[in-house]
Amino acid sequence: MREFVDNLDRVNEMAEATPGFIWRLQTEAGDATGIDYFGADTIVNMSVWRDIESLHGFVYRSGHTGVMSRRKEWFERFEGAYTVLWWVEQDHTPSLEESELRLNILKEHGPTAAAFTFKQAFPPPI
Repeated sequence: MREFVDNLDRVNEMAEATPGFIWRLQTEAGDATGIDYFGADTIVNMSVWRDIESLHGFVYRSGHTGVMSRRKEWFERFEGAYTVLWWVEQDHTPSLEESELRLNILKEHGPTAAAFTFKQAFPPPI
């Protein structure tokens, strides 16, 4: 895990410098690894982006990709949905409770306009 933790600041700075980035969940320490909302063995990562394309570019076409390609070295395999996307209103900061609700919607109903994935995204509401 040491290499993962050693890369957090760099990856977070990279995200914040990426066009389309708006906000990310963090503690006073500057990351979210100390938040144990889903249990002590689960790391929370939540951010707000202008659009799916900006987030997709960061996740799959930046230095983030190199770090996450090594996730099998640091994390146990997780079955089921663990990433969920949804649209938020401008100036809204999502909560951990909201993220849990959206993740449960995805798990129970599959991708919908209320909770979706990169593979099956939905357009923003009008």
